Amino acid sequence: MFNNAEQEGLHRLFLQVITSMHENIEEQFESICRETEVGTILDIVEQFVEEQTLDTLSTDKTNIDVVEQELSRAKKDEIQYLTSMLDTAMEHNRLIKARIESLKERQDLSTIEDTVGKLRSWNCNYGQI
Repeated sequence: MFNNAEQEGLHRLFLQVITSMHENIEEQFESICRETEVGTILDIVEQFVEEQTLDTLSTDKTNIDVVEQELSRAKKDEIQYLTSMLDTAMEHNRLIKARIESLKERQDLSTIEDTVGKLRSWNCNYGQI
């Protein structure tokens, strides 16, 4: 269907798209982490955990329950956030795949037009012989 040069061109295009998509996903992930201050939130959670484990004299069950609830809520929020990011990345991937297919179809049409042109040229030349 495609000659070697066309296959290599498509392969290079595919690699460029995948590389670009990977970089975009990483940039989006880092950007969202900065926007939502994930690092700060994780530091606070870590501080809560350290405070609870270092204070062995504290037998206040309520504080432990509060921390447990906060950790559970933070984990649920994190799961929801990561799921949303995954959905966004999958949609981005779908759009890129659609763009690649569009480019392939356009290239196929160009190849067909070239072939038809050659056939017409041969047909005209054949009539002159």
